Amino acid sequence: MMRQTLGVCLALVGLLTVLAGWAAPDIRVQGLFGGSAVLVINGKQRLLKQGQISPEGVKLVSSDSRQAVVEVEGQQFTLGLSQHISSSFQAAEQAEVRIPRSPNGHYMVSGFINGHPVDFMVDTGATSVAMNLNDAKRLGVDFRRGKRANASTAGGIVNAFEVDLDKLVIGNITARQVSTTVVVGDYPTHVLLGNSFLSRVEMTEEEGVMVLRKKY
Repeated sequence: MMRQTLGVCLALVGLLTVLAGWAAPDIRVQGLFGGSAVLVINGKQRLLKQGQISPEGVKLVSSDSRQAVVEVEGQQFTLGLSQHISSSFQAAEQAEVRIPRSPNGHYMVSGFINGHPVDFMVDTGATSVAMNLNDAKRLGVDFRRGKRANASTAGGIVNAFEVDLDKLVIGNITARQVSTTVVVGDYPTHVLLGNSFLSRVEMTEEEGVMVLRKKY
């Protein structure tokens, strides 16, 4: 164990030595998938596919469910989930997530619920974050401990549960104890990012891009 720890420490020293010679962006791995990864670069969330280069100049060389290989100015680094590299980057004064509008007019964004990856659809008309029963089970949401309720859908009034999520993460914005409606059935087809989360951020639109900024 001591030999392994020493090896990790030496590797980190080597990495810091390399970083000392140039101003590396702050890069944190937030989600790992086969052929793509969610990175937070200088405080901004980027979903990169293999071979794609971010506006900050960070290239995703490869990615799988365990690690991502990124390249910055000719230097390659292997990072696991939640690991990050940084040199001189100063933390942004305000956490921010930028969401481009999809071709169908909706705003879609990747995030996490209790550590599980989720594709959200922003819905300013939804009172709370909302999901169907199957999504709740997949995400490990213990909806049965919640309060029984009713929800209005296109098919009429259906049974639902109201429960608080322990942790919801969008980019570098984290919210805890977020009120959520779990609808019994297959509706909604996407997990809706409703006002129980959106009320905790400042929300603006800039030329087809929705900008969420964490309130302080």
